[in-house]
Amino acid sequence: MDIADIIENDWLRQRIRSHQRTPSGSRDFKEATKRDALARVAVELERLVSTIPENRRPLVEKEFAGFKNLFSRFLAEQGPSVTWEKIEKLPEGAVIDYNTLETPTTDNVHHMLDKLVVVKLNGGLGTSMGCKGPKSVIQVRNELTFLDLTVQQIEHLNKTYKCNVPLVLMNSFNTDDDTQKVIRKYRGLKLEIHTFNQSCHPRINRESLLPIAKTGDVHSDIEAWYPPGHGDFYESFYNSGLLQKFIKEGRTYCFISNIDNLGATVDLNILNLLLNPEPQRSTSEFVMEVTDKTRADVKGGTLIQYEDKLRLLEIAQVPKEHVDDFKSVSQFKFFNTNNLWAKLDAIQRVVEQGSLNMEIIVNNKHLGDGLNVIQLETAVGAAMKCFEGGIGVNVPRSRFLPVKKTSDLLLVMSNLYSLSHGSLVMSPQRMFPSTPLVKLGDNHFAKVKEFLNRFAAIPDLIELDHLTVSGDVTFGRGVSLKGTVIIIANHGDRIDIPSGALLENKIVSGNLRILDH
Repeated sequence: MDIADIIENDWLRQRIRSHQRTPSGSRDFKEATKRDALARVAVELERLVSTIPENRRPLVEKEFAGFKNLFSRFLAEQGPSVTWEKIEKLPEGAVIDYNTLETPTTDNVHHMLDKLVVVKLNGGLGTSMGCKGPKSVIQVRNELTFLDLTVQQIEHLNKTYKCNVPLVLMNSFNTDDDTQKVIRKYRGLKLEIHTFNQSCHPRINRESLLPIAKTGDVHSDIEAWYPPGHGDFYESFYNSGLLQKFIKEGRTYCFISNIDNLGATVDLNILNLLLNPEPQRSTSEFVMEVTDKTRADVKGGTLIQYEDKLRLLEIAQVPKEHVDDFKSVSQFKFFNTNNLWAKLDAIQRVVEQGSLNMEIIVNNKHLGDGLNVIQLETAVGAAMKCFEGGIGVNVPRSRFLPVKKTSDLLLVMSNLYSLSHGSLVMSPQRMFPSTPLVKLGDNHFAKVKEFLNRFAAIPDLIELDHLTVSGDVTFGRGVSLKGTVIIIANHGDRIDIPSGALLENKIVSGNLRILDH
């Protein structure tokens, strides 16, 4: 064993000991091990920078400065970031009911939209749904992708109100190349598209707490790097120069949302609330759209009042003994849709002051080669507490229509919705505004290609409440599902739902095969 190994093992033993409860006399020792960890990471980051071409170094150094800040805060954190007993009841007026908002007059809308920038978070891949490349290029309806629908929405807005709302895509190193190729097809449209990349941070070995990357060339070992969550938006937007450009143009607010949330369209009533507040209200620098929590949303982040500020509380921040309280629909009525509105000059201020202090999400990953790594991430909504006059708006459920799984895809492809200028509109034939609860078995339906092969045509879901499908099941054309339908094909069995079948409040199990003869 050489001297470096002895130092390494000795340091790790100290690091492990530093996590245990220690007498107060050991505090200096704990601080020393943390300083040591930070110093070692700083040396390693400098080495990585030295392997990068000089023209790219200034940007990478900025990104690494952000990483070092996250890492030092990670080392300093002790226990949950929220003291449960200090959570206060939401004050009167903290969350505004969407139905009480005024609709602006048409002659005003043009001027209002000239103050707006639309930002879509476009850093995610489609791998969880079995697709290669950015998630935003998955086809969701009428052969149109998430990106197509977003572009149609904003182009329609610009044509209707004779304005020029720009679309900004925050890509990651995973999605940027493919996105740049795709957006060329929109060149002829009445729409200005800008892109910037969120930071690229090194994955850290869980044992040594050092970066696993051997070189700064991300694409030579893509597994060694990660995009640090959408909380990185503020600093990356600032570093891109786009923030300053839009402020100079006289724009005031940006509307931020996930590109896979098909309900996140520009809302003129919320924009009006921000640009033309009532006399007794101060300017809101930050608005979080929340919606009523149902049993399906119990893990979603919620709004709380804490230390005299509204802030986002995520399940990861909750002490274990209070997780059931957090999930309670009666105690916490709202959850965060991740549709956010932020004032541009306020973003500039908090970045320049260094006052962005978002809770760190420690994401443990197990790589294919057996290595355990950690990713330090932040959430974009967690910045709410860093802004002044933050409020929540309780919006209709229709503004939260994310497509995370093929079960969501089934809903948005069905006759529950129609498409109008890139926006999904729920069918007036549906008697109630809530969407059906759909669970499709992972083994046969998780990947988009498999899912599509199992439907000759998407069934009629207008009167569906609940659908569970498990096992080897296929659907013919013109199938209609109503009420609660449960279809279970046991292992080794197959169920073919015949064309034209009507299933209403039915459980289908066993084996039902329809063969050509």
